[in-house]
Amino acid sequence: MTQNRRFGRFAVAAAALVVLPLAACGDDNGESSGGDTAAADSPLADADLSGVSLSVGSKDFDEQLILGNMLADAFEAAGADVDRKINLGGTNVARAALLSGEIDSYAEYNGTGWTEHLKQEDPSSDGEELTEKVRQMDLEKNDIVWVGRAPFNNTYGFATGPDLTEKNGGAFDFDSMATYLKKNPDAKVCMESEFPSRSDGLVLFEEATGYTIPKSQQEIQDTGIIYTETQKGNCDFGEVFTTDGRISELDLSVVDDGGAMIIYNISINVRKDVYDEAPEAFDTIADAVLGSLDQETMTALNEQVSAEGEDPADVAKQHLVDTGLIDG
Repeated sequence: MTQNRRFGRFAVAAAALVVLPLAACGDDNGESSGGDTAAADSPLADADLSGVSLSVGSKDFDEQLILGNMLADAFEAAGADVDRKINLGGTNVARAALLSGEIDSYAEYNGTGWTEHLKQEDPSSDGEELTEKVRQMDLEKNDIVWVGRAPFNNTYGFATGPDLTEKNGGAFDFDSMATYLKKNPDAKVCMESEFPSRSDGLVLFEEATGYTIPKSQQEIQDTGIIYTETQKGNCDFGEVFTTDGRISELDLSVVDDGGAMIIYNISINVRKDVYDEAPEAFDTIADAVLGSLDQETMTALNEQVSAEGEDPADVAKQHLVDTGLIDG
């Protein structure tokens, strides 16, 4: 399977709604911002990264800009000297930077690790099991440690606009979506150009439901347009990314996939030589930071950036303050 879905899709999509500051914040690339301290009763107060120097990167879309800054803030609060290299580029760029030592850490998705980096097929539908398999294989092959796992799942999905959701009496699931498409041959399913041919895309819906969406019902659009056109009802169903902030902003309803789509939970990737300097501290930070990021929370954080135009660095820091991990 290939996994290119993390190649700047939010960055492109966000451009349709707002213009974000390039590189997300003034200190996203290069110098440590400094000044972050762990709250007295925070788990980060027990995580000692004093004497550890590391570079933290991220990919180039909103969620990753938030996560990269959040990790950098947490590492600094634990005493590390952090060089921020946020907004590096797409998945391949970030991964190459990690493997080469250009960066020492960034946030990566277990589904991406399994299908793209490790070139494996048939990923587990259990997030914990998938992460453990990726963790073992990537450590053995590449000396990359996968630390922790966030509960949120940023996978592919479909959504409906408020009018169709109301007409249906609530959110669709995959089976009722297939039934609707069978009964309404003029219905439109709006998707990005690569989604119909991806092994982690449309085929998973078709395998789960037994319904093959004909070309006459497929409409190819840019990501940002799909969200607004679905909200307006011009697309009966629109392909979405399930933690995208525009889902709630536009009052879209996600179609329940019943576990058919591949899981994409976040872990902190750290080069083994760096991780081994303070393994307990990295584990503590991962548990504290990633544990605070459930589906609702990550979606809300993304919404602040993609829909409201907030700075990802500010959003990341405020989340750590609000959850009591660092001082305000």
